[in-house]
Amino acid sequence: AHFQESDEVLATKVLRLLEKDIVPIFCIGEQLSEREKGEEFKIVENQLTKGLFYLDKDAFERIIIAYEPVWAIGTGLTATPEQAQKMHAHIRQLIEKQYSVEVAYNTYILYGGSCNSKNALELFSCQDVDGGLIGGASLKAEEFIEIINAAETSVKSD
Repeated sequence: AHFQESDEVLATKVLRLLEKDIVPIFCIGEQLSEREKGEEFKIVENQLTKGLFYLDKDAFERIIIAYEPVWAIGTGLTATPEQAQKMHAHIRQLIEKQYSVEVAYNTYILYGGSCNSKNALELFSCQDVDGGLIGGASLKAEEFIEIINAAETSVKSD
């Protein structure tokens, strides 16, 4: 949104990265106004469809997806664990419908959007949240270490 890149531009970037054997982390998410209208699932589905679902199975399996609600980026706001889980489960269902159960299960879906040491364990413990895409909190060593510890704890409890 910040760079006003079209779906076509993003799709081309994904292809170029894959051609160079670079793993794309494809970020998707809705604006606050879209969530308030109840359109968040439709918005994310459109982003996946236009941005990734043209890929064949082998290419798609090389992608990492990050659900990053735009309204939470750098705002200090974050999705609740329930909101994050619902969206991540929705994303996984869309992947399953497009490709297969196996592909859906093996696709990493990260949560981004003001993830910090206070909410990381709760977010990472959600069934369909595979980890975090950490922004500003990664610039503070002690904070980042606490997030890493939360990730390790959530893995041990799985």
